[in-house]
Amino acid sequence: MASSAENHYQEIKGLAVCVNDVIYMPSLDAPADKPHPFVYFITIINESSERISITGRKWLVKDEECGVTVVEGDGVVGETPLLEPGEDFSYNSYHIAAGDAVASGSFFGETATGVKVRVRIPDFNLEVPNWA
Repeated sequence: MASSAENHYQEIKGLAVCVNDVIYMPSLDAPADKPHPFVYFITIINESSERISITGRKWLVKDEECGVTVVEGDGVVGETPLLEPGEDFSYNSYHIAAGDAVASGSFFGETATGVKVRVRIPDFNLEVPNWA
């Protein structure tokens, strides 16, 4: 369920998120209670007619072992991308999990005219390989 603050954001036609890839990366540091790191590659695509500034994000990671972890904050990987119509922004980051998990969430932003917008991140699986 969205918080009341999230309800003030609207979805805008043409603003989308693509999950390009998810890779299990056991070489990355991870704590003993969440030993499975996954790198994910994301593209935020602005095919709307508006200039949009991405100002924040909220992730939900539903882990079979640990329940739900909420990750939220300002910007995207330390940036606040400004996307003109037809532009996109690609980045990679990572989540850690205790076991198999599902990640989902939203990016939040604002149009040049001050409309607060949200774009959903498609759910994606963090699946621990059998060899891990």
